[in-house]
Amino acid sequence: MSAQPPRRRRLEVEDIGDVTVVNFVDRKILDEQNIQIIGEQLFSLVDEVGRRKLLLNFGNVEYLSSAALGKLITLNKKLQGCGGRLILCNIDAQIYEVFEITKLDKFFKIQKTEQDGLQAF
Repeated sequence: MSAQPPRRRRLEVEDIGDVTVVNFVDRKILDEQNIQIIGEQLFSLVDEVGRRKLLLNFGNVEYLSSAALGKLITLNKKLQGCGGRLILCNIDAQIYEVFEITKLDKFFKIQKTEQDGLQAF
């Protein structure tokens, strides 16, 4: 055991077949520092672990800042650049409204449930 306390994990990651399902630990993704950590953890799944199919489950998330959306856009571009795919699922109605207003509902592939998301790859 190291004396250094580990940075709190912001994501729960589970592999289902060749799809990596990511659940967010935080209900509110608003804080700049948290968003930075979430971004790093998501990007490292692609860059370091070599994941190509990511399904982000927002079932636990109530609030999402525009900075968090920025990270998702970067992640999507990163995956598209290496032939991967990003699908989002279980998005709260209020958050989905933001996706619609910003036209990101056209940019991202969004499914209602995790099961639908898994089948969409």
